[in-house]
Amino acid sequence: MITSHMNGYVQEASGQAKSHRERAVDCPGEEISLLKSPHSSSHMERIQHYQEELRKRREEDNRGKHDIDPNASLRLKKLSQNPKVGIDNPTFEAKEKATKETCYQDPLAELEELLQALKSMQHSLTDAQSQQDLELIMQLLAKEDFRNAYTIYSTVSQQMSRVGPTSPLTAQAQDLCQEVQKILQSSQQTEGLELRALLTNPHLQAHDSVAGQEMAEENVTQYLGETVKLVRLEKARDTPLGATVRNDMDSVVVSRVVKGGAAERSGLLSEGDEILEINGIPIRGKHVNEVHDLLQQMHGTLTFLLIPSSQIKPAPHRQTVMHVRAYFDYDPSDDPFVPCRELGLSFQKGDILHVISQDDPNWWQAYRDGDEDNQPLAGLIPGKSFQQQRESLKKTITDKTREQQGKLWYAKKNKKQRKKSTSNFTKNTDYDDILTYEEMSLYHQPANRKRPIALIGPTNSGHDELRRRLLAIEPEKFAVAVPHTTRNPRIHERNGREYHFVSRPSFETDLAAGKFIESGEYEKNLYGTSTDSVRHIINSGRICLLCLHTRSLRVLRSSNLKPYVIFIAPPSQERLRTLLATEGKTPKPEELKEVIEKAREMEHNFGHFFDATIVNMDPDQAFHELHRLIDKLDTEPQWVPTSWLC
Repeated sequence: MITSHMNGYVQEASGQAKSHRERAVDCPGEEISLLKSPHSSSHMERIQHYQEELRKRREEDNRGKHDIDPNASLRLKKLSQNPKVGIDNPTFEAKEKATKETCYQDPLAELEELLQALKSMQHSLTDAQSQQDLELIMQLLAKEDFRNAYTIYSTVSQQMSRVGPTSPLTAQAQDLCQEVQKILQSSQQTEGLELRALLTNPHLQAHDSVAGQEMAEENVTQYLGETVKLVRLEKARDTPLGATVRNDMDSVVVSRVVKGGAAERSGLLSEGDEILEINGIPIRGKHVNEVHDLLQQMHGTLTFLLIPSSQIKPAPHRQTVMHVRAYFDYDPSDDPFVPCRELGLSFQKGDILHVISQDDPNWWQAYRDGDEDNQPLAGLIPGKSFQQQRESLKKTITDKTREQQGKLWYAKKNKKQRKKSTSNFTKNTDYDDILTYEEMSLYHQPANRKRPIALIGPTNSGHDELRRRLLAIEPEKFAVAVPHTTRNPRIHERNGREYHFVSRPSFETDLAAGKFIESGEYEKNLYGTSTDSVRHIINSGRICLLCLHTRSLRVLRSSNLKPYVIFIAPPSQERLRTLLATEGKTPKPEELKEVIEKAREMEHNFGHFFDATIVNMDPDQAFHELHRLIDKLDTEPQWVPTSWLC
């Protein structure tokens, strides 16, 4: 049975429910109702309860592991006899000194310094446009509204960067302070009076008292090294929470934070956090389906009691969106390995996907192009390497099945042939040869460099007729590349007009150098279309029209010509018979069937290279649609492989 390790657990390739399967806590569009949050005091009681649980668990785990014999060494013996001996830590002295030296800088003074710097820079600029831009910036900095706004911004920024007290190291500091004060009340000695005055100073509070006040804002407390935090999120009806959970023994753990949800926007939930309570309802021991049903009914303020993840969190970084074209169809309902089927994103071959997170290399988070407004949460799609491994495994199984079916025939091969077949099999299973995604970028063609138009289609689909019609109507706008040939010119032919006449050795040299998009031999003469011929049309400002075989697409795309490929598909068999009859053709039924099957084969094998498809139901409608697609290249940017723009 095939298994897959994802997010620290194993999934089996079966249709049964998995005990460790992720579950989205809520999904867009589901009905939810209000469930109010309890008061903070009750949560503090529960925090203490879970602290006690953690303390007992920690004592059991560490019992007997860290017992230290004070007589084991002379240093430990001395420390045990005089535990209060210590030295000052110079690290904190440096911090206190740096804090005292830090002074407040007036925001308006900063603006004045910036204005003076810009004025001095203005004299060194010789470009009129740069001087004008600099003058606009100086006018903005001088406006009173901008200065007031900048002052507010600076004040808020300084307050937000204020360093708060750390978590309390002991829960008895407040009681100890009060106890010392009671003892000193009856003391009349000078030292006692000074100490009593110091402890009753309004600027001095016990450490746990300060940390307790901060905890009311940050909702974090610590006990014996274990941290329990209280998190409040606002969940609106139109904004899902955006998180998945999984069961880990009797615990419910946040497995994934999904882009676009309230959890991701707040930054308060992290992968690996254990959920103890939600709005006062205990979660430990519940199945992920129960948690899903519970959160499905909640909105408004959600209060989570959590044990933070012990995993080391990577430094926050700004993720770059990657745009890819999919080269395979994907349906999450048919995928037994998808960690959360509710969040799986279906797509078809040729769709543009915007990948916004690759934190999980096996399961990326993405949006489908054009569906961003209708898709509040990012969906899960297979990662590139993960999908390549699956496709390779599928191909291996298929090849082995074929091998078993032809076992008798294979056994008759000699040793040399078997070795050759094995090496070919190894080469074909290279992951780089398996198409999954291709990174794309938007490209807007320059006005003086039009993209060549490649029309692809089987015989009798009408693609050649459409090309001739464009050339006849607008010869100043469209042109064809002059082909090369090794045959001798005829009387009326001129070199460079009908053909480029070259010698056979010269043709073969250019062919070996990859200078031909397509080539062939007819009556012992070579013919071909070179990239230089196409580039000549592009440099003239016209649009080059090409009618190519599908096998020429790889060469065309590997050039720097940036072609726009349009597939001209035939209509139904009956409609195709009618169209060909108007041209005086009477094809046989098997010939019509062959055209349809050839078109399906071309679309299946090369459809990922097509930028657009036109079904030639009516020649006039197909011509107008073709013209519209070509005109659109001037007005709208198109997705092209990123490698074309490097």
